[in-house]
Amino acid sequence: MTFGSRLRVVFRSKASRTLDRLEDPRDALDDSYEQLVAMLQDVRRGLAEVATAKKRLELQGEELGARHARLGAQAQEALSQGREDLARTALERRSLLERQIGALREQYLGLAQQQAHLQDNERRLADRVAAFRTEKETIKATYAASEAQVRANEAAAGIGSQMSDVGVTLERATDRVAQMKARAAATDELLASGALNDLTAPPDADLERQLSTGAMRADVDRQLQAMKDARAGRSGRSADASERPGGPGGPGDQAHGWLSIGQGPAAP
Repeated sequence: MTFGSRLRVVFRSKASRTLDRLEDPRDALDDSYEQLVAMLQDVRRGLAEVATAKKRLELQGEELGARHARLGAQAQEALSQGREDLARTALERRSLLERQIGALREQYLGLAQQQAHLQDNERRLADRVAAFRTEKETIKATYAASEAQVRANEAAAGIGSQMSDVGVTLERATDRVAQMKARAAATDELLASGALNDLTAPPDADLERQLSTGAMRADVDRQLQAMKDARAGRSGRSADASERPGGPGGPGDQAHGWLSIGQGPAAP
């Protein structure tokens, strides 16, 4: 897989997860619930304002009613005192006051009807909000359980965006390890051939390495020539020397025979 292909796979997986988060139905349900709650709060605020205005009219009506009763009493008192003119004035004022009370009564009854309508709307909306909240939580719980089951199934089957990321990461790590191993082998060959200088090696280490290589080749050639001579007929004398007590290969040298390896001419 090329670098561009890996980038496309990673980008698609990241974009898919981002879209899933943006399209999460739980967020949409929460937004709808918040909108319903805001509507319910608006209705309740309106209901409180209507109730306040109705109460204000009620207090004003009680005050006008008290004045209406007082004017009636004053008219009776004036008539009992023979002051018909004062009684007429009190009755005229009470008549005007009755018109004001009538207009006030109409406003009061209108506000009472509006309050009853708002109370009915508030009750229905509150029931709707409560029912929606229950349904919302049920749907969210079902979605969460289904999402967990899907992730578990995808993990068990080795599929899904996360497993795809794991595969891409593993493949990239494998490529990097192979590349690093090849580079290490190549640099070893270059150092051995002298194409690269080992900065950590002592001075003239390249000459010592070449001399050591030449000595090793000469030793191999000598051992090879000894083996050829042994095959040509001189193996008998070497066998007699090895059978002597305490000689090379005898019981005395078996325990520490490895100490003499490489110290003298190798017997074929």
